[in-house]
Order: sequence, then structure tokens, then C-alpha cells
Amino acid sequence: MRENTLFQPLTPEILSDLKKAVGADKVIADGSKKLRRYGHDQVADDPDSRAPDAVVFAGSTGDVVKVMEIANRAHVAVTPRGGGSGLSGGAVPIYGGIVLSTEKMDTILEVDTENLIAVVEPGVVTSSLDQVLEPHGLFFAGYPMSEEFCTVGGNVAENAGGGRAVKYGVTGRYIVGLEVVTPAGHVMQLGGKRLKDVTGYDLVSLIVGSEGTLAIVTKVFIRLMPRPVHRSALLAFFPDTTTAISTLPRIVSTHRIIPSSAEYADAFCLREACLMVRETLPYETAGAMMLFESDGPDAAIVDREIGTIESVCAASGALQTYRADTEKTAARFWKIRKQIPWALKHHAKLNALEDIVVPVASIPSMVRDIARIAEEHSIRIPCFGHAADGNLHATVLAGDDSEQSFRERLIPVLEQLYTAAAGHGGTISGEHGIGHKRVKYLPIVMSQSQIEIFQGIKAVFDPNGILNPGKIVVADDHRD
Repeated sequence: MRENTLFQPLTPEILSDLKKAVGADKVIADGSKKLRRYGHDQVADDPDSRAPDAVVFAGSTGDVVKVMEIANRAHVAVTPRGGGSGLSGGAVPIYGGIVLSTEKMDTILEVDTENLIAVVEPGVVTSSLDQVLEPHGLFFAGYPMSEEFCTVGGNVAENAGGGRAVKYGVTGRYIVGLEVVTPAGHVMQLGGKRLKDVTGYDLVSLIVGSEGTLAIVTKVFIRLMPRPVHRSALLAFFPDTTTAISTLPRIVSTHRIIPSSAEYADAFCLREACLMVRETLPYETAGAMMLFESDGPDAAIVDREIGTIESVCAASGALQTYRADTEKTAARFWKIRKQIPWALKHHAKLNALEDIVVPVASIPSMVRDIARIAEEHSIRIPCFGHAADGNLHATVLAGDDSEQSFRERLIPVLEQLYTAAAGHGGTISGEHGIGHKRVKYLPIVMSQSQIEIFQGIKAVFDPNGILNPGKIVVADDHRD
């Protein structure tokens, strides 16, 4: 919890103004137990988690405008929140104040099949959008792996990606327009259904990935893609990480195949996940796992691609390969991969799920660096992630540490982990975001000039610094 010396407290008078503006039924406060739910996201044991002073459930853009006008005038901190599924502390109200939830703004406003655009409110759950798009033969290609519970607004805030980003890219590739409310309560229409626009600065791209620090998204225009008709998956076990990763350039460069997924896990992650799902495949001798997927409109091409990938794996030294001949088998393979973060959390309640990115060819050497750091600090750091785009979720697990001891040990571990990633030409986050969890580590991968530009952009949008303070830039850095 941070001491709040930067912002005004939420007084009874301000709370009364909020209730009058949006309706008392949309506001919870006064020590309600429900407030606790809005004091954290999915970061394990976040020391800065705290319940907000109030939660406002916006039902419309107009509600957001009213809340921001009141908060900006009174200098009260506002933390935007979608599904609360983030992994960087981005939706945590570390300075108290108001959590502005968009979860009730969950309407799919339009599916325009002529322009291939969906227009949705920010509280729409990603999988719900997918269900609506399926009968039209379309899909939102930039979805993350938490699609069952993450919201579109959160995806935009984080520029979220997932297991199929290697082929389809991340959220930002598909966002062509936004409606946003600024910290002062002004509504801006950015972009729209048009696919090309070089009329001045690209504010859509600036808002995407800004983690709710510049404006609150109230409407999203999403470019849709034809839905893949056919999919096929391949699970491969390898003796080690180097052998596993060596398959990627051969698949992409030699055979000119871009798989829709190429997921990696080390031996520890594989074992823990298989134990959790009671998998019977002989995983015990594997040093690493790769899960490949191919998709497309033509079954023969998809089948040929996955067959080529299987041949490459075998020629590269795979111990075993398992080809999914049914959707049920493919789901079984994906269940292993999707259970990894939960299995690690089950193994160690105290943990730090990281999100480093390095060039793909540097993955084996980065994994060796992770092993060296783990040995130096006598701590376990298993690793999994999206191999085809170099995004590694190194996860620091506590042993018998107390909460305080683990936090103290974690600081030098993360410093070395991020420094190693930077040394490979990488960075500290590929899809989870900076939030408040990583903000103090930005100088490892960014110059002071870059950080000052961030601070300047923040100050232009939010002169009073009230919107999601402490995320991406330190809360008081941009103040005079």
C-alpha cells in the first residue's frame, strides 16, 4: 500500500456528488466487503494491493464523463478496471480513490459484416465476442489466452497478445478506432471503420497499450478476420531447450510455414502441468516441450503443414511427437499448456510471473541465463511461453520463504533477469504490461530521455496525474 500524499481523499461530499451524477446504485463505498475484490488483479501477493475508497460501475460513456469531471476537479485518483485479469498491477488502486469499472459496459453494439468491423463496449468478455462472431465465419484474431475472462477494454489497455500472436499479431493490429474519455472528462473519437488513416499523429496506437493512464476507452472498433475453418496441433517432447527452439528457423525459413502457435515449456513446467491434468503421456524424460498449431481454410494444406512440422521436429532430435487427429486431442494438448501458470501457482503460492522478450534465436542462451540466476540465488525459476515471438514467462517461485523474505530476495533476481534480457536485445514485458509492478525497472531497458518523453505524454493527457497513477510512469514524476 502506498501512502497517499499526492491526491485528495474521497470525502463524503465527493462521494455524494458521484452518487448524484451516476446513480447511487452504481456506487459502492463505505467499507463494503465488495471493495476488496477491486483492490487486486492476478499478481500474486501484491504488496501494494489495497481496497479502493469507492467503486463506480459505469453504464455508459456519459457515466465515465461525469466521474472523470468530478474526480479531476477534486484531484481524486481514478483507476480504470475491466475484468481484473491483468498480470502487472495495472488495475490496482495503489493510491486508493475511485476504481472506475467498465464491466457493466458489455454490449456488442454492431457486427458489420460488410466492412468486417465489430463495434463493442470495453466490458465485453473476449470469448463472448468470439461466440457472437462464429456464426458469421469471423473472429478477433488478437485475443489473449485469458479470453474466457478478460475484457476487450483490458486487451486494448495492455495491447494484449497470446498463443497465436506469431501468425496473427497482438490486439493493436486489429484496433482501427476508439472512443475515449480524457481525465478532464472530454470525449474523443479516434479512427473508426476506415482501415487507413495518416491524418496526423496516430492517437489510436498511442492509447492502445497505454494501460489506462492517458484516457478511458468507452468504445472499440475491431477489424475482423475470416475464421480459420481447419486446425491441427502437434505436441513434441525434446531432450532440452536448445533442441526444441532449433526447430523454429527450419519451420519458418526453410519450409516457409508460419504456424499459428509455437508454445514452449521447460521440463519443470511440463511436469507440474501434466501432474495437475493427470496426463498419461510419457513426459518424464523430456527436457522441453513444444506445442505447434497450424490453421487455415484448406484442410489439406493444414494437414501438410503440421506433417512438415512433425518431420522437422523428428529430424531435429525430438524424443516423441504426438499429432492431434481430433479436436478433442488438440484440446488435450492445449490443456497442458494452459494449465502451466496455474500449476506453478499451485506449487508455490508466492511467485512472480514474468514476461520478458528476447529475439527468438536468443531463447536458449536466455534460458541458460535464467538457470544461472536461479542457481546464484538458490531459487527456482521455471520457464514457459510463446517461443515463436521470443516471449518467455520466467516464473520465480518461493521456497520456504516468508512473504517479506521472498519480496526482498525477488528484487535482485528481477534486476538480473531484466538486465540479462536487455543484454540479448530484449525487454521486460511483451504482453502483460508495465503497471506498477515493473515501473521501477524501466531504466534497465530505457534511457532517461525515453522515460521523460513518457512523462511528457502523460502530462499532456493528464495534467493533474489522477488517471491510473503509478503505472508506466512514477506518479509524481510528471508534476511541477
